[in-house]
Amino acid sequence: MNEHSRQAERTRLAESDSPTAPWRLWGPYLAGRQWGTVREDYSAGGDAWTSFPFDHARSRAYRWGEDGIAGICDVHGFLNLGVALWNGRDPILKERYFGLTNNEGNHGEDVKEHWWVTDGTPTHSWMQVVYRYPQREFPYAELREMAERAGRNEREPELSDTGALDENRFFDVRVGYAKAGPKDICVELTATNHGPDPAPLHLLPQFWFRNTWAWGRDDRRPTLRACTRDGWRRITAEHGALGRYTLHVEGTPTLLVTDNETNEVELFGTGRNPTRYTKDGIDRYVVGRDATACQVVGPDDTSEPGTKVAAWYSFDPVEPGESVTVRLRLVEGDGHLDAFGPSFQDTVDQRKAEADEFHRTDLDPKRAAVVRRALAGLMWTKQHYRFRTADWLDGDPAQPAAPTSRKNMHARNAHWRHFDVADVISMPDEWEYPWFAAWDLAFHTVPFARVDPAFAKEQLLLLCREWLMHPNGQLPAYEWEFGDVNPPVHAWAALQVYRSEEVKDRKFLAKVFHKLLLNFSWWVNRKDADGSYLFEGGFLGMDNIGPVNRSEPMLGQWRLEQSDATSWMAAYSLHLMQIALELARYDESYEDVATKFVEHFLSIAEASTQFGSGGRGIWDETDGFCYDVVSRRLPDGHVESQPVRVRSMVGLIPVLACAVLEPWVFEELPDFARRLEHLLTKRPELQQFLSRSGGGALLSLLDERKLRRVLSRMLDEGEFLSPHGIRSLSAAHREGLEVQVADQEHRMGYEPGESRTPMFGGNSNWRGPVWFPTNALLVEALRTIEEFHDGRFHVELPTRSTRHVTAGQAADELVRRLVALFLPDHDGRRPADGKRIESTDSPLWREHVTFSEYFDGDTGEGLGATHQTGWTALVASLLTDRRQTGAVGESNV
Repeated sequence: MNEHSRQAERTRLAESDSPTAPWRLWGPYLAGRQWGTVREDYSAGGDAWTSFPFDHARSRAYRWGEDGIAGICDVHGFLNLGVALWNGRDPILKERYFGLTNNEGNHGEDVKEHWWVTDGTPTHSWMQVVYRYPQREFPYAELREMAERAGRNEREPELSDTGALDENRFFDVRVGYAKAGPKDICVELTATNHGPDPAPLHLLPQFWFRNTWAWGRDDRRPTLRACTRDGWRRITAEHGALGRYTLHVEGTPTLLVTDNETNEVELFGTGRNPTRYTKDGIDRYVVGRDATACQVVGPDDTSEPGTKVAAWYSFDPVEPGESVTVRLRLVEGDGHLDAFGPSFQDTVDQRKAEADEFHRTDLDPKRAAVVRRALAGLMWTKQHYRFRTADWLDGDPAQPAAPTSRKNMHARNAHWRHFDVADVISMPDEWEYPWFAAWDLAFHTVPFARVDPAFAKEQLLLLCREWLMHPNGQLPAYEWEFGDVNPPVHAWAALQVYRSEEVKDRKFLAKVFHKLLLNFSWWVNRKDADGSYLFEGGFLGMDNIGPVNRSEPMLGQWRLEQSDATSWMAAYSLHLMQIALELARYDESYEDVATKFVEHFLSIAEASTQFGSGGRGIWDETDGFCYDVVSRRLPDGHVESQPVRVRSMVGLIPVLACAVLEPWVFEELPDFARRLEHLLTKRPELQQFLSRSGGGALLSLLDERKLRRVLSRMLDEGEFLSPHGIRSLSAAHREGLEVQVADQEHRMGYEPGESRTPMFGGNSNWRGPVWFPTNALLVEALRTIEEFHDGRFHVELPTRSTRHVTAGQAADELVRRLVALFLPDHDGRRPADGKRIESTDSPLWREHVTFSEYFDGDTGEGLGATHQTGWTALVASLLTDRRQTGAVGESNV
């Protein structure tokens, strides 16, 4: 390994601190799914899933984005390159991943395909994806029928349940990208027949422009021309903003040219189409054998201009164990004089070596592999996201008028007309959640900071920019309803990213701090209805965690004061205080602001114990736990209140509200120190929230006595502590419980796996499973406690075991349990694979680690979105955290 290889990717990163830097111009920004999104829903009823279903996707032009298999596009989302396949049996080309909509799946939306992102680098100089394609007809109808028959208490039917993958009758299609330069990309597609018999395969790499011209807002039309002259197969792209690109295709495939236009005759029964050729023209030519469906470029010829082109390679058959390879090269300008000469393989080999060096670690190989796969998947879910809400609400000039339901104040996202985005954003998941979510994104930035701090910082700032953040200071939650509320973890993430760099970026910290001041004010003004310092927030990202839908108004004048919302705000106050203190070391004007936030924290902490609208805080002395509270004002002016006695994650969030004031704070910032001392002297009842030691102090929502009581439940294997992390609901509720909420009886119980309730679509479950984001925060809280107490704070782990460990060792043990989800056990199986096909003995399945949305609270099986590296990529941060008190993955108990 020469010195250039050692530093190559880091050098590229150093030169690419802007989202539009040359090395970031091309990346995996093409979505895995565009159909069924809110952006593409122009229906009167607002049902995104049915207004633009999967069955329309091959024939209908998208308005706001594109999708494809293992594809890339430019940072603006104009020009796209993806993979299409046909096994000779399917009724349609395999151009995009198939899955069930929220109404079709027995547990909500669910993709029914297998693919894995196996490697990558932050500048996307090197990317590798594997897609597993069945050799028999893809069972579209069968999967729908199986899901329709299955109930909520049954497992989700998977592709393997149909027999489509039996005897390894599938192709593994490995798609690799290696950049010779920022605008010179070598592409290699290798398909391997793993089945016992010869099987046909058609590979059709596709090259197309997003349709920007059919909506009446910009009539300029880019062009693609396919050419077979001079012994070359190449496609020339011309675009007003991108300029000229040439895609070289190796060998002598048939070049097929069509237009990315809706087939209105096929879908809507109109008399004629807007153009001769339509989006599904290549599908209809190859599969439907319609000779008039697209242009076919003959020998020594050049096509008429189009906007979608495929290079059709036919391999019939591919023998068992045999691989076939297709190579492409995308180059700016007129192309490369020797596109598939030695420079192609040299580039592939060099980028692979550079990626190996970039990801080199001192972890053991199994753990290093988990980190590398997690980061690769996280980097792959960066997608171009384009959405202008005002245009969406009003409709486009060249399209039918917007439905009248869009014209009233209750229309979806009607209060977000300012929202106007065309950026690359880190998505929770490539298929099930191909749109940003505020708190998901914040968690993504923490592992991103390990490999790409510039992108991590840009993402945190992006969500606070004026074209996303509401003028009132609210951060947009997610596409289905920007006005919903996610937990305020942005400041926490900003601190984590800031602290991860050796050279501290105070400019970034100040920029995000100024914007979060607006967001904090929004919370105080909008989510503390009566100024009691007990906050509301709705579901706060934890969908069905309560016995009632926390996003809906309570009945009969009751209102819900939330343990988690209150605790999130206490933690938010501390995080903003810490940011202000850090900035005050270099600019004294921030010192007063830090004082403001410590006062906010202390007021919330006081309310959480005994005050508030009903004289009852979130703390329950009888149970030694924190609960949501419902309250109402009676005619005589008194306030009636009652706790919602369900032991869930909402009662553990108070643990997160803690922060260390290091000795330098008292030494360097005397005004802050004096104000804090004055406040505690004037109001001695607040001293319970501050502990002192060694010249520093610990601010905590829970004093040591309360903290110990909550931790005793959290670390109890009969309650929250599972073999795989902290459950979201206590297992003590296995037999179910009845709880009274606002004069009504509700029943709920511990559900360790998939959701059994349709609340929030029923596609995720917080009534028992293990979720990575909250677990990572609990680990961080334990490390904060350890930092202050320095080995003097001990807890029993597990509860009633008589074994005592420090807070830091408890954090290590949680990390061990979380990490073990992805590591083979004594039988060679990973707990996260559960009973799915990934758990079989076949090395073809075992070589691939999957990262799911959440995990069964008893078995550890991955559940929900099965490609959600997203916040589950936090495992990479846990594995590479240098604060371990013992070896990662080895029990310290």
